[in-house]
Amino acid sequence: MDTQQLIAAAIVVAIMLLVGLPVHEFSHALAAFRLGDGTAKLFGRLTLNPIAHFDPVGGTLLALTFIGSAATGAPVGFGWAKPTPVNPLNLEGGRRGEATVAAAGPLSNLILAIAAAIPLRYMIANRELIDQLPMLADILFLFVQINVLLMIFNFIPVPPLDGSKVLFAFLDRRTEYQIRPFLEQYGFFILIALLFLPPGNSIGGRIIFPILDGITTFLVGV
Repeated sequence: MDTQQLIAAAIVVAIMLLVGLPVHEFSHALAAFRLGDGTAKLFGRLTLNPIAHFDPVGGTLLALTFIGSAATGAPVGFGWAKPTPVNPLNLEGGRRGEATVAAAGPLSNLILAIAAAIPLRYMIANRELIDQLPMLADILFLFVQINVLLMIFNFIPVPPLDGSKVLFAFLDRRTEYQIRPFLEQYGFFILIALLFLPPGNSIGGRIIFPILDGITTFLVGV
């Protein structure tokens, strides 16, 4: 167990709860507001105030999974904030507007990952900085990793995840009407199966982790 990495993971979780998840939900709210739906603003969600977006269960799960997995040397975290209320009927562009609002959240995680990767790449290019500030390097790397992971996870095209709205926007109406009710009814069970079956080598893991490693390596440069 690497004590430094555990401390770094705890700090990253705190940053995600105070900044990362609020930015994700605020991005949904802002995109919806710009496209004509003021529902999120009406409910006080067009804000970066972390209290407005905090979900006790999702926040606790993020802390437990990320810090717990950091103890094994392979930090992976899943969690969520309070879902942003959106009325698709108010959105300009119909399904495309709904997809834009849905994509805004995961894309904000990518932007956060890029923002953290820039100083980390500088530190990697100047190795003495990593020797002088090893904790900062760990925090930046873990922050990049968790934001990339949340982006990938949220883009899975299964309800209730954001990726499902993006998927529906690109399907023809007939196909959407055929598969949307099924996915919305059984999406949660499909996700559980993807993430946990077969045990120890899940289908979802085999898809997510190579993408996670590839994007993280591209952003960080190592």
